[in-house]
Amino acid sequence: MSDVVLLYTTWPDAETAEAFAAEVVADRLAACANVLGAIRSVYRWQGAIERSVETPMLLKTSAAAAEALKARLVERHPYETPCVLALPVDRARSHAGFVDWILDEAVGPGEDAS
Repeated sequence: MSDVVLLYTTWPDAETAEAFAAEVVADRLAACANVLGAIRSVYRWQGAIERSVETPMLLKTSAAAAEALKARLVERHPYETPCVLALPVDRARSHAGFVDWILDEAVGPGEDAS
């Protein structure tokens, strides 16, 4: 299992995404959040083809904090069924110093930083 996880999600707008990002970084559930520029999404929802403009976000976190981060995201997200995809990070192909920084920052609930 990877010790670092990248959570991908989308939000209705940049302001909502950035507010959530600041919250989870402050609470040390994520080391970093990248709020990206607007995207156009096309998807089927409840039998109809939908189109919307959304704001994607990437959250860099530890495996130890990923579950709590996902739970917070689902709880606070304005969508009925928010997009949350957890992507494991290949440590061997990543920059070791950056991976270590993520693990130092995203300590998970109730944990102290090393």
